Amino acid sequence: MVIQGRSVSEEDIAQIQELMRSNPNWHRTQLSRELCQDWEWVNHRGQVKDMACRTLLLKLEALGYVTLPKRQRACPNAYRNRVIQDVFHDTTPIEGCVQGVMPLSIEVVKDKGSLSLFAFLLSRYHYLGYRGSVGENMKYLVFDCRGRPLSCVLFGSAAWTVGCRDRYIGWDGAQRPKRLHLVTNNMRFLVLPWVRVPHLASHVLSRIVRRIGDDWKRIYGHEVVLLETFVEVSRFQGTCYRAANWRYVGRTKGRSRNDRYAAIRVPQKDVYLYPLKSGFREILVHG
Repeated sequence: MVIQGRSVSEEDIAQIQELMRSNPNWHRTQLSRELCQDWEWVNHRGQVKDMACRTLLLKLEALGYVTLPKRQRACPNAYRNRVIQDVFHDTTPIEGCVQGVMPLSIEVVKDKGSLSLFAFLLSRYHYLGYRGSVGENMKYLVFDCRGRPLSCVLFGSAAWTVGCRDRYIGWDGAQRPKRLHLVTNNMRFLVLPWVRVPHLASHVLSRIVRRIGDDWKRIYGHEVVLLETFVEVSRFQGTCYRAANWRYVGRTKGRSRNDRYAAIRVPQKDVYLYPLKSGFREILVHG
């Protein structure tokens, strides 16, 4: 099976069990770091993927394959496990044309206050909610000329494998893991429900497309060359993405990434891509 983008074999599970049996005093962090070293599981910077390995271990435990040592302390990622607190915000209807809300202020979420607002708006008004984000990600809050919130946009880790995307790029199984960090996924895009401004969504997407490459490089030290998103076909038509010149490349098959036996059905989604560089294929395939 594949967990956290890594193929896990019976031998891997046996190795985990043997490490725990031979080292009963190890805590979870030490176990995950040892596995990363043994598996040579590192990111594009050569850093061990400790958090991904810990998540893999938790999923194996949930599936009944291993029993992990007891936690030494409370979960450090407590934010994801607590109730998101309400944040006061103006819900006065905003209507009219795009020019009427200009100039827009598009802010990268950095401080605690803006993160609280961002998390609350997505958790309250986006149908998928918000559970925090792990790994490299970019959060944007969009405000109108009067400082009223209009939109939230979240980018995070690209999907591990998507057939139509990988064919469009020209990826094979060996190339993808090495260059997946150069792709980011638009995981959430919300225009708040009391905002009724035609063409605002595509305008916001176009503005963010022009800046996300520089924002990403400034914060994470490397570029991203391709954006992706998935539009649930039973809910949306992808109009704003097409209007912002994202490219439709195909549709998912309606299977979960956790589906080992083709038995788990999930909503089908249209796949849209936006290249940030004209030579994105060369970069993604050959580096």
